Amino acid sequence: MKIKHYLSKTWSLLILLPFYLSAQTMTNVHGRKVQVLNGRWNAIIDQYAQGRKNEIYLNKKPEGKTEFYEYAFKHGLRLNVPADWNSQAPELKYYEGTVWYAREFDSQRQAGKRHFLYFGAVNYRCRIYLNGEQLGEHEGGFTPFQFEVTDKLLEKDNFLAVEVDNSRSPHAIPAMAFDWWNYGGITRDVFLIETPELFIEDYFIRLDKHLPDHIDAEIKLSQPVAGARINLRIPELRINQTLRTDAQGKAQLTFKVEKLQRWSPAAPKRYEVVVAHAGEEISEEMAFRNLWVKGEDIFLNGEPIFLKATSFHEEIPQRQGRAFSEADAVMLLSEAKALGCNMIRLAHYPQNEHTVRLAEKMGFLLWQEIPIWQGINFDNTKTKEKAQGMIREMVGRDKNRGAIAFWGVANETQPSPSRNSFLLDLIAQCKSIDSTRLIIAAFDLVKFDRQRQLFVMDDPFVKELDVVAVNKYLGWYHPWPVSPDRSLWEVARGQPLIISEFGGEALYGQTGKADMISSWSEDYQARLYADNLEMFKHIPNLRGTAPWILFDFRSPFRFHPSNQEGWNRKGLVSDQGHRKKAWYLMKSYYESIP
Repeated sequence: MKIKHYLSKTWSLLILLPFYLSAQTMTNVHGRKVQVLNGRWNAIIDQYAQGRKNEIYLNKKPEGKTEFYEYAFKHGLRLNVPADWNSQAPELKYYEGTVWYAREFDSQRQAGKRHFLYFGAVNYRCRIYLNGEQLGEHEGGFTPFQFEVTDKLLEKDNFLAVEVDNSRSPHAIPAMAFDWWNYGGITRDVFLIETPELFIEDYFIRLDKHLPDHIDAEIKLSQPVAGARINLRIPELRINQTLRTDAQGKAQLTFKVEKLQRWSPAAPKRYEVVVAHAGEEISEEMAFRNLWVKGEDIFLNGEPIFLKATSFHEEIPQRQGRAFSEADAVMLLSEAKALGCNMIRLAHYPQNEHTVRLAEKMGFLLWQEIPIWQGINFDNTKTKEKAQGMIREMVGRDKNRGAIAFWGVANETQPSPSRNSFLLDLIAQCKSIDSTRLIIAAFDLVKFDRQRQLFVMDDPFVKELDVVAVNKYLGWYHPWPVSPDRSLWEVARGQPLIISEFGGEALYGQTGKADMISSWSEDYQARLYADNLEMFKHIPNLRGTAPWILFDFRSPFRFHPSNQEGWNRKGLVSDQGHRKKAWYLMKSYYESIP
């Protein structure tokens, strides 16, 4: 997408005008030559949004006796990058607004090399300034972006400033209200990337959707150069292929492999893949597997699979902060592994690359989605453009991760012509980049038909999906209309169905009557889980379950002073890392499924 260089003077105008997202980031940033710009950055809290008006991104120093400036980045607040600002200072715990980040760095410029500033994610809007010049802007808190700075770098004392605003707006994605905390800041890695003048910009290498021995490869150079030679190697499989680019600088090839061990949760085999051109080599570990749907079944490597899933937010509850590191990913994924899961729903937004890559290594299938979470303005063309940009950035970043099984396009949306058109455009956008994954969305529209004594759902849009997911909180937000053993379902027949959310809240260590919802007790939560597990026996096309949620998480929706205190307590694990009684029920249930 285009980068906008001339920008409006106030954040308020940006509610009416779209942010212009950066061009697609290059594939596999972690496999390239980078200078890491993480660390302690200087920061200024700009609650009244005066920093741009006062041009603090110029970092002027007073000269002479009559000059002074009412700001300074040094000797004030310092914030860790990557991280959210809310967990780093008491006065920022609930802050929503603008914070300026700044740091200096040296660079080693070389003739014939190009340089790009890369941000893994900034929540939610940001403008990037280098040496007093505005590079561009980005909207969206969970996807990467980059700007070329080849001709803008200095060898010494580059001044990088980032204006970050996490204020909510009706036209944002997510919008005004959402059930997780709105962490602000530079929340993922910041790199200065060095590439050759002509470099490998993008590639998509994957196993055929159905065939177990055919690999499809698409590789693109950064400029439209015809006849360039690209080498593709998979050393362990003794693959060494040569491709030639067309007039657009693109090359495609399908080739056959022998003795390929396909990736699965039980055996998460990965292979080193090397892509090379004119002295540039990029390598990474890749997983190869087949995935498709037939009738009411999901097939992985030709065998039907039941998805033993869970969900978690990108949050470390014990420190009340955004997860951002590989160590954080280990903590989150290890608890899912202990539960017996083979899939993770990364709710409700693309999570950081450390989590995605480690999940593949540990043997988790992944459902990744953009935050089309309730309250979205489907009639707004600018909102749709933002969503399409987020889809492109999410799929572009992770299309080479074989563990990704599902691209999610929505959660709990209400039927309407504008919603249907909006989501169809997202699906088309997704498939234009990657037609190999399964498309999914979660709905909260299941109702009980008393005349037929069945649970049903009336939303024709489900036919546009490969797999249908349902959020249903029977025993919590919805009373049981019949007993669990008589809860028969007739929902999305002919398609695989996943119960993507169920459960209820419980305060760890709290005991109470197992039949009293207001007890907020582990006993009631465990009873609720047992009832849902009984109901699952009566859903004929059920092909997966995902209790909501693995960990308690921060939420401004939650007001109960003694049982919630600003937390959603639906976690199977408390905010302090303690497993609740329902955790053991789910573990036993997953162990009972082959």
